[in-house]
Amino acid sequence: MKTFVLLVALFAVASAEWIDIDWSKVRPIEEFDHYWARLPASMQIYRDIQPSHRIVGGQEATPGQFPYQIALLSNFPTGTGLCGGSVLTNNYILTAAHCVISGATTLATSGTAIIGAHNRNIVEPSQQRIGFTTAGIRAHPQYTPTNIRNDIAVVRLNSPITFNARVQPARLPARSDARQFGGMTGTVSGFGRTSDATQTTSAVVRFVTNPVMTNADCIARWNTALIQPQNVCLSGDGGRSSCNGDSGGPLAVQDGGASLQIGVVSFGSAAGCAVGMPSVYARVSFFLGWIEANSDFVARP
Repeated sequence: MKTFVLLVALFAVASAEWIDIDWSKVRPIEEFDHYWARLPASMQIYRDIQPSHRIVGGQEATPGQFPYQIALLSNFPTGTGLCGGSVLTNNYILTAAHCVISGATTLATSGTAIIGAHNRNIVEPSQQRIGFTTAGIRAHPQYTPTNIRNDIAVVRLNSPITFNARVQPARLPARSDARQFGGMTGTVSGFGRTSDATQTTSAVVRFVTNPVMTNADCIARWNTALIQPQNVCLSGDGGRSSCNGDSGGPLAVQDGGASLQIGVVSFGSAAGCAVGMPSVYARVSFFLGWIEANSDFVARP
C-alpha cells in the first residue's frame, strides 16, 4: 500500500503543470493599444496625461478570501497582458473579451491562468498555474471594441483545475434571477494598481467595496451610448474603484451568506481610477445563456 501511495504521489507531481513567469515582461492590459482604441475619442487625451485607468482605495484580502479569483496572463505579439478573471468550472475561466482579444479579431496566442494565489509573484502551495492556447479562447462573437459591447469571454484551460479550500468556482446568478442589484454592496477584487500615482500592479489580491448602482444612475454619470442593459456599474464614491490590471475580474455581492458574481470588469474612467466615476462591468446575468452555450457551466434554474 505504501508503494502504491508513493507512486500516485510521484505521478501527481510529474503530471502537474507549473509555468514560470517573467513578471518584468507583464503589463496591465490597459497599457495595450487595443484597450485604448475601444474607448471614446473624448478619453484619448488622458493616455499621455495620467496613468490610464482601473484596485484603488481598498485593502489587502486575507488568503483564500476570494477562492474564485484568478490572475490571467494573455500573450499577444506586442507583449503579455495582466488581467483578472474568475473560476467558472474546473475546465473554464470567465474574463473580459478585451483581455484575450486584440482589436476585434486577433486572439491571444497563448496564456496562463494563476489560480488559488494570494501573492501571484511567489510559488505558493495553494497556487495552480495552468496554460491555455488560442483554441481554448471563446470571446463573444458580437464583441465590438469601438462601443465596448459584449465584453465577455470564457477560456478553456489545457488541464482541469483542482478544487480545494483556496480554489472554488464563482457562484453566478440563477436563470430566474431578474434582479438588477442596485443598492447592494458590491465587492471587486484583483491584482491591479493600488493608486493612480503608481505604475506597478499589486502582487497580492486586493478588494474594494461600494454600492452597486442602478443603470439609470450610472447613465447619469456616463451616457446611454456606453451604459446598456448588458452593463452593471459600481459607484466610484470615495475614490474606490478597480484599476489597471483588474480588467476581466469579478464584481460580487453577498447573497444568502455567499458571494454571487454579478459582473466582469470592463472599463472605467481614463482620467484615473480614483476620480470618482463609476466603474463599468459586463452584467453576468445578461450573458448567462451565452456562458452556458460556450462552456461546460450549467446555471441554476
